[in-house]
Amino acid sequence: MSKSRIRRSFGRAAASYDSAATLQRQVCELLLAALPECGAMTILDAGCGTGHALAALARRWPDAQLVAADFAPAMLTVAGGGVCADIEALPFAAASFDLYWSNLTVQWCNPARTLAEAARVLAPGGRLAISSLATGTLAELRSAFAGTDHHRHVLDFSPPAALAEACIAAGLTEVEWSLHPLRLHRPTLVDLLRELKALGANEVGPGRRRGLLGRKTWQAVEQRYERQRDTAGLPASYEVILCTARRPIS
Repeated sequence: MSKSRIRRSFGRAAASYDSAATLQRQVCELLLAALPECGAMTILDAGCGTGHALAALARRWPDAQLVAADFAPAMLTVAGGGVCADIEALPFAAASFDLYWSNLTVQWCNPARTLAEAARVLAPGGRLAISSLATGTLAELRSAFAGTDHHRHVLDFSPPAALAEACIAAGLTEVEWSLHPLRLHRPTLVDLLRELKALGANEVGPGRRRGLLGRKTWQAVEQRYERQRDTAGLPASYEVILCTARRPIS
C-alpha cells in the first residue's frame, strides 16, 4: 500500500477518530490484560494515533517515560504531541525502550520490517505488546462486495500466525499470540462505511475503485449486506490478534 495515501487518510481522520474508535478502545483493554507484568521505565507507543492508549499506559506504569510516535502529524496534534515517525524506520537509538506497544497499527505496515525495528529499539529483556487484524476481519463487508467488479473494496489482512512468525524472525523470544473474534453492529451499511472513513481505515491499497458505484450496483451490495442483519443490527466482524514477546537479555 502507498504510505502517502495511508498518511493522508489518517491525517484527514484525526478530528473524527476518537468518536469512532470503539474497536480500538476494546482492543487496547484486551492487549493490556494480555501483557505480563514488567518493570517498564521507558515505553514507546508506536502508531499512537490520537494517543488513546497513553492514559491507560500511564495508569499502569505511572513512573515510566512515555514516547508517542505516529507518521500522521494531524494525529500527533490531537494526541498533544509526539514524534512523527514511520514505525518501519524508527528514529530512536537501539535498546531505547523497556516496552514497545502498538495497538491496531501493524496491519497497515510490513510486518517483517516493523518487528525488526521493534526488536532493535527494545532494550535487552524488554517486552513487546502488539495487536493487529487477521483474515476474517470485515468478512460481511467483503461478502457483500464480492463479485461486484474487479476492484478491491476491503483491505486484505494477514493470517493470524504471521505476526508471531515475524516476531520470531526478528529474534524475539517468549512469543505468545491469541485470536479474539469481536463483532460490532451498526444500523446501516452507510453507518459502517462512515465509521471506517472516520477512523482513516478506508484505504484498501492497490486495485481500489476510484469512482462511485452505480445506483443499481450499490443497491445490490446493500441487499447482500442486509441478508446478514441480526437482532442487534448489521454485523461487522473483526479478528483481533494479540501478540506479546520479549527481547532476549543476551
